[in-house]
Amino acid sequence: MDWNLRELRYFVTAAEEGSFTDAAARLFVSQAAVSRTIAGLEKTVGERLLRRVPRGCELTSTGQQVLPQARKVLAEAERFTRFLDSRHGVLRLGYAWAALGRHTARLQRDWDRDHEAIELQLVRQNLPTSGLAEGLCDVAVMRGPADARRFDSVVVGLERRVVAFASDDAQWARRRQVSMAEVAQRTVVIDPRAGTTNSHLWSGAGQHPTFIETTDVDSWLDSIAAGRGVGTTAEATAHHHPRPGVIYRPIKDGPRIEVRLVWWRDEPPGGLSDLVDAVTRLYADG
Repeated sequence: MDWNLRELRYFVTAAEEGSFTDAAARLFVSQAAVSRTIAGLEKTVGERLLRRVPRGCELTSTGQQVLPQARKVLAEAERFTRFLDSRHGVLRLGYAWAALGRHTARLQRDWDRDHEAIELQLVRQNLPTSGLAEGLCDVAVMRGPADARRFDSVVVGLERRVVAFASDDAQWARRRQVSMAEVAQRTVVIDPRAGTTNSHLWSGAGQHPTFIETTDVDSWLDSIAAGRGVGTTAEATAHHHPRPGVIYRPIKDGPRIEVRLVWWRDEPPGGLSDLVDAVTRLYADG
């Protein structure tokens, strides 16, 4: 059926006012426009919806059936309009594990102070693109490569790689740092979907660790605290996820981890340039 929201709005208004004249005044249009528009809806429905009476108009039996449905459609349209309006005022920053580590709270405080028109919302999604590919965020924090065919990205900072192990680990509990070769002698707990650790870290080395897989940062930490293995991760994880029973230490020869902000190539969100500048400054300031 070929109807539109304007026809529904004019019909509902006339039904509520009980008069084409009063409906026209409420809608700030002419009475002829109200009459013509409602006639178009009646033509689509195939039956009259309002009949004229000496003091205005009243619903026909068909109009009584159509009215509640028309109100529902208009209410949904209003909710959709509010959603679209609010989307322009919200910037969703997705992350899988640790957002921006020790810079996260500072970014939120500074953003709230400097950007009254755009709210920054942090969204945790344990997915390869932190929810960007699924439409769950507008910009993603990623610590790995992004698909350049679909996404644009910029490196905003570098983070040290650290090792996480159980606090009762007899060999490492008193150590200030460890090496990649020492990690290779252990069982390493990884998150293959969104983590930063895989076998390529030890390519060319004489020994590779044994891997066990988990599904997110919480199960990763649970496994490490239980002594089932150790883990390597970005230093942001240590700031974002302190856990009783788990110790974090730097890996002295661990490769630095690039921190990227990533967004859809054909749909850069509002506030993006300010966000990139703000995060870059935080990492540059240390």
